[in-house]
Amino acid sequence: MSDIEEFDAVVVGSGFGGSIPAFHLARGGASVLVLERGPRLSADEFDQSLRFGSSSTRIFDFTAGDGMSVLAGNCVGGGSVVYFAAMPRAPQFVFDRTGAAGQRLWPDEVDRGSLDPWYDRVAEALPISTHDWDEVSKPGGLWAAICDHGGRTANPLPSAVDTSRCTSCNWMMSGCVEDAKRSLLTNYIPAAEEHGAQIRPLHEVQTVERAPDGGYVVSYSLVDPVDYRLTTGHGKVRARVVVLAAGAAATPVILQRSEPLLGTMPDAVGKYFSGNGERINVAVIDEDAVRDLLPEGATAGDRPYGAFQVGRGPVVATWDRVDGSLPEHERFAIEQLYFPPGLGTILAQARTADGLPGWFGLEKKELLHRWRNWMMLFELVEDDNEGEFGAPPPSGNAVRLSQQLLGRGTLRYRPHASTVAAWRRADETIKELIEKPGLGTVDPWTNDLVGAYTVHPLGSCRIGADPASSALDHTHELRGHEGIFVTDGSAVPTALTVNPSNTIAALAERAVPFVIDRLVQRGADVAYEAELPTRRPVPA
Repeated sequence: MSDIEEFDAVVVGSGFGGSIPAFHLARGGASVLVLERGPRLSADEFDQSLRFGSSSTRIFDFTAGDGMSVLAGNCVGGGSVVYFAAMPRAPQFVFDRTGAAGQRLWPDEVDRGSLDPWYDRVAEALPISTHDWDEVSKPGGLWAAICDHGGRTANPLPSAVDTSRCTSCNWMMSGCVEDAKRSLLTNYIPAAEEHGAQIRPLHEVQTVERAPDGGYVVSYSLVDPVDYRLTTGHGKVRARVVVLAAGAAATPVILQRSEPLLGTMPDAVGKYFSGNGERINVAVIDEDAVRDLLPEGATAGDRPYGAFQVGRGPVVATWDRVDGSLPEHERFAIEQLYFPPGLGTILAQARTADGLPGWFGLEKKELLHRWRNWMMLFELVEDDNEGEFGAPPPSGNAVRLSQQLLGRGTLRYRPHASTVAAWRRADETIKELIEKPGLGTVDPWTNDLVGAYTVHPLGSCRIGADPASSALDHTHELRGHEGIFVTDGSAVPTALTVNPSNTIAALAERAVPFVIDRLVQRGADVAYEAELPTRRPVPA
């Protein structure tokens, strides 16, 4: 193996779970290689278009499973490049959840209090801020007015957006052309590279195997930059430790495929997948009905709303049901959301003449005609971690069906009655706020085509106290496989009732000292410096 490159650490994936450890390891003196399956794009390469080959198809990975589909980032920066930058912290009750198991699912060492210092570090590094009401986009302001009219409270979401740079173009899912969104491309990644970390895009990791010296050999394929179904070569690298952060729909698949090389995996690998309890409703707002809800001067001509396409994703949420005094599965948040045309227009259901939902026909055409009056409402409920991955495909995390974007995965998801009931409660709340007072009509996205869906996959390789139901111990190390760590959304044990990026990032920050301790034990000259990326000005 003398011809194989050697590193102290190989990090698989460059989202929050990968870039944060990569920075700290490199800052502490370790040699670090980051392998990223997707391409690398900068702000001037992001494209406000849905055409093939634009950033909209290049930096996403849509994996259709059996009963659940997952939309995730596929680029350097991972989910941070395609997310809406909503960064709330998980409420305390989340860490006390027991679910169907009847016992606490999180490790004893992790709760909201112990995680707050790590949340604080992320907030400083990105940075994160809670915006004022005068910075809230019109759809968010209308959602706040609707909540107030219905006797509910509403709050601006903390986010990692520089509103002084944001143009409210609402294309931030395809990458922010203004660099207003504080993705990892503006902080942890350049800081990691300044300290010597190497980041190699279009490298798809296939397996991890043990090396004779006790380290690991990571095998990868080189992905064609246009047709992701094709490979242009293969390679291997060796490392003292491996940090897996390929995402909750890919990390467990890599470990499943590696089992013949590594030995028996913990039983929880590839099980207990959570879609973060997510569900989308589409409301079509009645202009006349909401006219009096908005403050004077907020309307434009005869249209008090008609502004679905203007904004920057979710900026306002109602958290009245994010209440630890309520039983599990009765706690949820509802956010105003923007989901760009494409998948959203396909999955939006229209009310048919007989009152039934439908996603095809004349009623659907009328629904699409009124798209400027849409308001998407994003439910985040407590699910039951019902997903499970089948046998891994020959390569990658899915069988790719198109040149870019689309694949067929092995995830099987059958929501329990408790999850379905939680969705129903959230649906009823939205109807109570919008349909009951006559402010518009509401229907959920259809599950008929792609099953349930999530943009925040979690839990498929989770931390926990019980070895029987968790793949990782509280340090994020894979049980029975010293030197392999998992630091992405796979490690999050439960749905959070809020957007999970901040929690994934905080857990990754928390995991770094444990990874460094293991590296030191394995002979690496590395130390935990506890510093954060130096904030750098972004060119105008």
